Amino acid sequence: MRKWIIPALMLLYIAVFILSFAAGRFPVKPSELIRILFSRILPIEQDWTRQAESVVFNIRLPRILVASLIGAGLSLSGLVFQMIFRNPMVSPDVLGTTSGAGFGAAIALLLHLPSASLPLFAFMFGLLAVMLVWLVGSRVPNNQILGLILGGIMISALFESGTSFIKLVADPNDELPAITYFLMGSLAGAGNDELRIVVLPMIASAIPLFLLSWKLNLLSLPEEEARSLGVNTKAIRAIAIAAASLMTASSVAVAGMIGWVGLVIPHVTRMLTGPDARWSIPSSMLLGSAFLTAVDTVARTASYQEIPIGILTSFIGAPFFLYLIIREGRRNEA
Repeated sequence: MRKWIIPALMLLYIAVFILSFAAGRFPVKPSELIRILFSRILPIEQDWTRQAESVVFNIRLPRILVASLIGAGLSLSGLVFQMIFRNPMVSPDVLGTTSGAGFGAAIALLLHLPSASLPLFAFMFGLLAVMLVWLVGSRVPNNQILGLILGGIMISALFESGTSFIKLVADPNDELPAITYFLMGSLAGAGNDELRIVVLPMIASAIPLFLLSWKLNLLSLPEEEARSLGVNTKAIRAIAIAAASLMTASSVAVAGMIGWVGLVIPHVTRMLTGPDARWSIPSSMLLGSAFLTAVDTVARTASYQEIPIGILTSFIGAPFFLYLIIREGRRNEA
């Protein structure tokens, strides 16, 4: 049964991908979409308008690809963090990456820096947060996982306080709305530039996680048992945390703070594939891509004014988190 999960999720993503083009103020029919896409590599007679071609290649395709990459990245990073910390309630926010990246973006918006510097600042401060958390965790040698979690809580609170202070001193007519809207999470401005920013970090982060997928399974074992199998758990954990944090920082740099994806999708993935990382990693990426692409389609078509995507993911994620709490409580009682 499990061998059919990945092909089924691939078909799901392809369906969502095609339907996303058909939704919007300028819908593109699936048959027309396929001809337009393949016209760049095959000699196909043009029977569509230039406007349709422009919408596909300059507006909708970059945005859908960005949503797919961010969905895959947030889902995979959440899955990796939950495996590392052996806790199903952990999400990409645990190491302060999201808070740090949001703080960096807020600084760029406050200082009216060029738009190209916004993802750079978000990325730099996201990685800075991870480095600080890692420094705190290294000071707790007897229980590094606990040290990382406590360090993440502390560093997240620190950066969130900094972001609140930036909102306090920001111009309420110009800077404050821009900062607030960005932190809500949105793909409204996603285009070819944003696609170029996010694609390389996502690929560079996913490759080592795929290569280490079978070793990631051993992190669920006690430290002594994993080491007896010849696995350097500290090195594997460091590589996995760095890759997952890079994915999260890249996502925030482009789309702002999109919550709950890294918590909800890994759980659904494990329900489908089980805990084996060799199956759950590709499955979580496909499901995360399909999920965020679908949510973004709803965000840009549900009302006249585009809804920030972070609001929609919260509507979905919060009830699911409540369900997890109730389920864990029943398990403990049993």
